[in-house]
Amino acid sequence: MTDVPALRRGLAVLRLLAGRAGPVTAGYVARELGLPRSTTYHLLAELTAAGFVTHLPEERRYGLGLAAFELGSAYLRHDPLERLARPVLRALIGRTGHVAQLGVLHGREALYVVREQPSFHATVVTDVGVRLPAHLPASGRAMLGALPAAQVRALFPGRSAFVDRTGRGPADLPSLRRALTAARQRGWTVEDGYVTAGFASVAAPVLDHSGHPIAAISTTFRHECDPECGETWPDLAEETRRAAEELTTRIGGARSGA
Repeated sequence: MTDVPALRRGLAVLRLLAGRAGPVTAGYVARELGLPRSTTYHLLAELTAAGFVTHLPEERRYGLGLAAFELGSAYLRHDPLERLARPVLRALIGRTGHVAQLGVLHGREALYVVREQPSFHATVVTDVGVRLPAHLPASGRAMLGALPAAQVRALFPGRSAFVDRTGRGPADLPSLRRALTAARQRGWTVEDGYVTAGFASVAAPVLDHSGHPIAAISTTFRHECDPECGETWPDLAEETRRAAEELTTRIGGARSGA
């Protein structure tokens, strides 16, 4: 296979810029990527000429350019995440026989974008387009659990941010943190009756190349449980986690624990 170090370095520059809140100096890029300054300036000049990087001469800084935005917009138009997820969800259904869904995080809400279901299934509230408070469904907490603690705190600054649907689920930040810690230790998230009485679900996050959660796969099924039962359905959760890792691999993401 032909070695293309310049291409790899150019992509590394774009990923670095994409992961920063604002424009950065060329010196910062060189230090972070371990590149010679001359190489860094050459890469930035080429990327700027192609429109993928914007140079701010007054500030002596560089940020993402319009071409990078256009690529991101094209990605959204083509719905690749949903297309890649569908066969994974269908295979998951084949192993479990339960409804499988893909959700994304939108602020402090979980938004469901794909749902696949077996021939005979029970109606669930989490249909495509439905938004739910992210601290309640397993998919929402799977994504929250992969975020930095400071970001979770910013999303849920006080009790008013915690919506109650069935009398179950975290009602404040300390209880949410405990639930997220337990989920990280298990490797998956579980909920029983937090969203809809009589239904439970398990979920695992889908991660991008930097380990950031961009989605979660969940499996939902009928189940009645008293508040203290503490079931976690490890076999079903393991199948769901495997599906999430498969989708993570498909999008070029970093597998959990890698």
